[in-house]
Amino acid sequence: MTVKEYNKSVDLFSDNVFRFILKSINDVERAKDIVQDCYEKLWLKIESVSFQKVKSYLFSAAYHTMIDSIRKEKNHSKYLEYNQDQGIYEGQYNDLNEILHKLILSLPEAQRSVILLRDYEGYSYSEIATITGLSESQVKVYIFRGRLFLKEKIGKVENLV
Repeated sequence: MTVKEYNKSVDLFSDNVFRFILKSINDVERAKDIVQDCYEKLWLKIESVSFQKVKSYLFSAAYHTMIDSIRKEKNHSKYLEYNQDQGIYEGQYNDLNEILHKLILSLPEAQRSVILLRDYEGYSYSEIATITGLSESQVKVYIFRGRLFLKEKIGKVENLV
């Protein structure tokens, strides 16, 4: 990859990678750091990564960097465990997007990541398997389970309006 192609990859993919990480961890500063780390890793491997595979490389690097960041945070006892009762909104507020976002954050890491890659970023099952290092069948299972969880928590649309 040339420097010009590297700069083009920043223009084309940095916002998508940032959005994916932000939706996963819900922390703007950490998401920025992870994206920057991914581009630093890409710069160090500029000779071995082709421009045609840079998008997949970036999302894969972002996913693994995010997982490492979360594990590191857990090891330092700063990570707060999610209380299952927080994921359900009982009031008369009808902003489905906000409710859905909170529920997505309540999913386990693997399910949240594959759902975001599939439904928000539009990746195929095989591309998600490559990015996450999971098998394609496991990706399908995680997506199914995650969607089932979201469906159960949201319930009928009438309950949200």
